[in-house]
Amino acid sequence: MEIKTKLKKRAQSKLADVDFDNLPFGRVFSDHMLVITYKDGQWEDGIIQPYEALALTPAIMTLHYGQAIFEGMKANKDTDGNILMFRPELNIRRFNKSAERMCMPTIPEDVFLEKLQELIYLDSDWIPNKEGAALYIRPFMFGSDPYIGVKPSKTYHFVIFTCPVGPYYANPVSVYAEDHYARAVNGGTGFTKAAGNYGGSLYPAKLAQEKGYDQVLWTDSNEHKYVQEIGTMNVFFVIDDVVITPELNDCILPGTTRQSVIELFKDQGVTVEERPLSIDEIFEAHDKGVLQDCFGSGTAAAIIPIASLGAKDKKIELPPVEDRKYWSQMKERLLGIKLGTVEDKFNWTRKIAVPQVAGENPSES
Repeated sequence: MEIKTKLKKRAQSKLADVDFDNLPFGRVFSDHMLVITYKDGQWEDGIIQPYEALALTPAIMTLHYGQAIFEGMKANKDTDGNILMFRPELNIRRFNKSAERMCMPTIPEDVFLEKLQELIYLDSDWIPNKEGAALYIRPFMFGSDPYIGVKPSKTYHFVIFTCPVGPYYANPVSVYAEDHYARAVNGGTGFTKAAGNYGGSLYPAKLAQEKGYDQVLWTDSNEHKYVQEIGTMNVFFVIDDVVITPELNDCILPGTTRQSVIELFKDQGVTVEERPLSIDEIFEAHDKGVLQDCFGSGTAAAIIPIASLGAKDKKIELPPVEDRKYWSQMKERLLGIKLGTVEDKFNWTRKIAVPQVAGENPSES
């Protein structure tokens, strides 16, 4: 499938106005965005244009029925200035799985990757060179029919924009195990990056913050007994030198970073178990002195240690982060692979190639 891309460059870059020493997460946006429309059963040619507001009708179906999905990726530069992405094919496949579940059209993986590379290459000067910073990439798609009626849209907008970001979390995170609200249920959309999953999580997260915690640790909707994931990332526990993470199901997002952490630990000879893990087992391990570590993993959050865990009227403190080797060694190795300073024995990083036709029309021929 061939999709041509027109290029409408911004007349004056905003780059000079950015303070790269103080980058808030998700509030500074690069010069350009990619927009491709799906209409009459097929993807039309796309355009890379200046980042700007979209003109949309108030009757757009997504605003009323939530037919919207998204992804999150990052790009970095190595010491030679090459642009590197980390396992983008996994995010692209997950995007299409989300699309299928939300009754939306999928995008051919090669087309997705080609257009993504064109956009990143065009705005490559926006990739920060500071430690802990990166170019965050947000692909998303939404139904765009101007129709009030509960059925799948016939037209869709696929958009990618980017933004230079600093760390998502500046400090270790405290989490509260939710015992009433549910993020996802069996047969639902919890395994997708559907926008509604996050909208429904905001109120429980607000309640957790009012209790003094940073985030929610979601539990199963049936018994609120088994851990699933944290509001912004997957979660790992280390008990007696065994790394444990909840097994994937309809309710848990299959994170790219999660999968990579599992594979890296196994490569190091560390025992990894993907299985149900209860709150009671975690507290018992803490009481026995064998709960050695707990951390979250995600594209935005990277690898972040969990400082404390609360559940109902109980709260436990994890060992000091400087005394925990699992999260810190994993963070160092994973970041090194992304930056090209650690051997990439799995060939996970993808070097962004120069588009076939550079200049005003990067892929139009």
